[in-house]
Amino acid sequence: MRVLNVPDLFDLSTIMVSDFSPGGAFGSDTTEPDFGFAFNDSNFSDRVLRIEIIPDSPETKSDGDCCSSIADWARNRKRRREDFKKEIDVVQRQEQVLNCNVPDTVDGLTYENRDEDAVAMIEGSPSDVGLNCNQIGNDTAHDNYSSLNKDHLTVLRVNIIHISSPILAAKSPFFYKLFSNGMTESEQRYVTLWVHASDAVQPLADAAKLFLAAKYKDVTKFQDEVLNLPLAGIEAVFSSDDLQVASEDAVYDFLLKWARTHYPKLEERRGVFATRLGRLIRFPHMTCRKLKKVLTCNDFDAEIAPKIVLEALFFKAETPHKQRALASEEANAPFRHFLERAYKYRPVKVLEFEKPKQQCVVYLDLKREECAHLFPGGKVYSQAFHLGGQGFFFSAHCHMDQQSSFHCFGLFLGMQEKGAVTFAVDYEFAARSKPTEDYVSKYKGNYTFTGRKAIGYRNLFGIPWTTFMADDSNFFINGVLHLRAELTVRQ
Repeated sequence: MRVLNVPDLFDLSTIMVSDFSPGGAFGSDTTEPDFGFAFNDSNFSDRVLRIEIIPDSPETKSDGDCCSSIADWARNRKRRREDFKKEIDVVQRQEQVLNCNVPDTVDGLTYENRDEDAVAMIEGSPSDVGLNCNQIGNDTAHDNYSSLNKDHLTVLRVNIIHISSPILAAKSPFFYKLFSNGMTESEQRYVTLWVHASDAVQPLADAAKLFLAAKYKDVTKFQDEVLNLPLAGIEAVFSSDDLQVASEDAVYDFLLKWARTHYPKLEERRGVFATRLGRLIRFPHMTCRKLKKVLTCNDFDAEIAPKIVLEALFFKAETPHKQRALASEEANAPFRHFLERAYKYRPVKVLEFEKPKQQCVVYLDLKREECAHLFPGGKVYSQAFHLGGQGFFFSAHCHMDQQSSFHCFGLFLGMQEKGAVTFAVDYEFAARSKPTEDYVSKYKGNYTFTGRKAIGYRNLFGIPWTTFMADDSNFFINGVLHLRAELTVRQ
């Protein structure tokens, strides 16, 4: 038995009507025959398909049940860390493990073989022929539905369509197996399909989500419109990996603003963050400065906030390899937490020291394709970081070297504050280089920032852009440019 992909069933009109034009079904202007003329026409049909929409069963689960809330995510992550720590114990207890029974489910998920033949439930009369499209692929479900009497089902609505089985079989794997499995239903003229109400509308819901995610991809251009979206629309937009935002901090700030607008009561707001909004925020990619604010934010439950911040910090402390592995594990999850979005401001990693001097070491990684997009005159900014109470940022540029008349890679350090603020620092710029792949110092010096000024080097590596970007470049290690700056507050 097989779980039917609902769009396969409800794309009947697409299968038979797409691009139909009078006289074009078999004309030379089309690369494939168009059978739109036969759709729901008894003259060209050999079967009658009755689609009955029935209420959802209690077992029906939503897409987010695998991690339905931010609290579940934090709890599951803690459990997985504990499991990881126990791996060495598992090795030591192999004999005990071998004596254990292997369960049919893993983490509550039942795995099924989707290559089995589809099976319909057929009775003698046309009105009793029934096939449950939502549960095909599960023997237990088959037993449940085969024991159901049609009189005991509440049918919400019915669609009756005249179909051509050869056409559907040619276009749909589900109908091909249904009509060619050698069972009784292969010969039946009348077939009834049962579909749960929520699966019945899933293709439309999915299309709406894709539309919203694409339209509001750049949230900054449509802030007022997005603020007026309902909760379901917000979920569609902010669950997207392609969301164009300055940083994950900006996602947090926006969702906080939206929640306070639509849920003025604190308890309701806490509830919606715990169950719906929190899972849209990728806390591991927020800055530590913003994560501190999460701990004191009244909009989050006092028990949940420490858990999600702790999990975010654990992720930041992982090695890059482990971080990529965690991100890949949730590739097919409806809500992701570890996958990095295409932020306009590139994330940085910061080590801060208070003694013996106020100092910070800042790491900025840029992918080769990100650098390539800078040519011929682009720039990219880092997220802000702080030293001595002042905000700083990096900016990487593609410049034209005025003396040598070639393009080159430049790196600058800027201070955010405007006005009469002065701030003196010692600095050193470094980059990882082959063959040792260690950080090699490029420039060092000192500078007194006044207002929103920047210090840097138009040609950081002293080579043309073409040499910098070459396949054998000394500065890209596994496709990544690794930059580092050490800043120390001058007394």
